[in-house]
Amino acid sequence: MPAKASRKIASKFDATALARVQQILAGLKEMYPNAKCALHHSSAWELLVATILSAQCTDVRVNMVTPGLFAKYPTPQHFAALKPEELEPEIRSTGFFRNKSKSLVGAARKIVEEFGGQVPDTMEKLTMVPGAARKTANVVLGSWFGKAEGVVVDTHVQRISRRLELTRETEAGKIEQDLMRILPRDQWIDFSHRVIWHGRALCVARKPKCIDCKLEKVCHAADKTWSTVEIHKSAKP
Repeated sequence: MPAKASRKIASKFDATALARVQQILAGLKEMYPNAKCALHHSSAWELLVATILSAQCTDVRVNMVTPGLFAKYPTPQHFAALKPEELEPEIRSTGFFRNKSKSLVGAARKIVEEFGGQVPDTMEKLTMVPGAARKTANVVLGSWFGKAEGVVVDTHVQRISRRLELTRETEAGKIEQDLMRILPRDQWIDFSHRVIWHGRALCVARKPKCIDCKLEKVCHAADKTWSTVEIHKSAKP
């Protein structure tokens, strides 16, 4: 294994240089050419519900809950007719079920009453829906409507973007702004999907599988488990 010890970082190193960003994007595409949203859905409404449920919960768990949920309550109108307490038992296993129940019923009522039963397709309108903050709106706009209005920053994107030195920020909103400045707009949607897959498959938090990673030569992360390039102390998750 090549030396992992930290060395002096070359003064000319530019983590956000166009050529380096293109290398990162190319490596992610090579590893995950068909990466898509992992939440199962067949409509904008189902994706919105699944994304709200995914907060502090795994996609695997959400995908176990939503088939039965949508079979019982197939439309926003069905959700809108419920009291939050009626929904709680159906989603209990996703955690924070009381708050999520309120958000889902509130979202359904907003969509039925103000948007004609259709999930809106703009950031301005979608973020008016209960439970649909910017991250959730980005998921729905990107994965269903194909609109790149922002970059989805989940825990994987937050961690890996810092490891790759694409940002030094720690807050999701600020990380998103950095990524929007660095990445070509037509890559915003795919970048998030691929980084999320990467965070699950190789760049895992506890012990990244660096030896198998196509980004190894452009990654200088402080916690690399195998490296052929210098390590940067500042490149931390």
